[in-house]
Amino acid sequence: YNEYKSYLSMGKDYYQILTLTRNAALADVKKAYRKLSLKHHPDRSEDPKSEDLFTEVAEAYDVLSVPNRRAVYDQFGEEGLKSGVPTTDEVGGFSGGYIFHGNANKVFKDFFGGDNPFSEFFEPPRDPDMGIGFGGLRGRGRPKQDPPIERDLALTLEELYKGSIKKMKISRRVMNDDGHTSSIRDKILTINVKPGWAAGTRITFQKEGDQGPNSIPADIVFIVKDKDHPLYKREGVDLHYTATIPLGSALTGCVIEIPTLDERLISVPINDIVQPGYTKRVVGEGMPFSKSKDGDKGDLIVSFDIQFPTQLSVEKKNIIKQALL
Repeated sequence: YNEYKSYLSMGKDYYQILTLTRNAALADVKKAYRKLSLKHHPDRSEDPKSEDLFTEVAEAYDVLSVPNRRAVYDQFGEEGLKSGVPTTDEVGGFSGGYIFHGNANKVFKDFFGGDNPFSEFFEPPRDPDMGIGFGGLRGRGRPKQDPPIERDLALTLEELYKGSIKKMKISRRVMNDDGHTSSIRDKILTINVKPGWAAGTRITFQKEGDQGPNSIPADIVFIVKDKDHPLYKREGVDLHYTATIPLGSALTGCVIEIPTLDERLISVPINDIVQPGYTKRVVGEGMPFSKSKDGDKGDLIVSFDIQFPTQLSVEKKNIIKQALL
């Protein structure tokens, strides 16, 4: 058995790979992995061996950060860890061995809590034990904020006419107290919709995006978008409405009643002959000006859909001929 144990003790020295002593605490293992994974990351390092070193560091961390794997490794070495170790039952035999999945990027992502915890190189600190920055190939500098996360905020015309309060639930990654791991947490963002906000208005919540150990969270930006309305269409501060009237009313005049976005009913007299393309402008019945302190509004523009009769009696045809021809 001693010969077997001596044989199994041969192999990779995971402690040496992470520049640790065998009595290193878990916090030391994490600190060492953080430093070396950033140093050897293929996107940062120009060393042709960086990919192999990056994978080697990931495997060492994958073993030493898990207590039962580390215990087997400490007693039997890499070969024992991967080949299996003798069991203590009466039947004898070997336990199942450990196999590293080989995906160093997965270890890196799980550790930092995202696919790309940093978006730019950081200036490396003078103290080598404090870690090394990570980023793209564009050079070193201060931490760069992640690009803004944009989402549509679909609002009804009623909400935009009167104003409203919208509560938006977001899920984001938040760093845990240990400074290394992260978790997903929900948060409610409150938007105070101002009367008259135009489509395309941007509401920004600064730094409410995913957190990373050395990155600046992205801003979350909601962009106002009009929901389709059954009666109205908005163009700037004006509202467009289509009234359906019979041909007789188009020729002789009428009064149309229009429901407003604030639940009033306005009467609009039509004294002109309504021809194709004719519109009626009702001043001050459009959308509010978002920056007006006096309650100014745009206009309501009424278009007409003229309904022609499908049939006429001979008597009515004669009357029309006498009146129009």
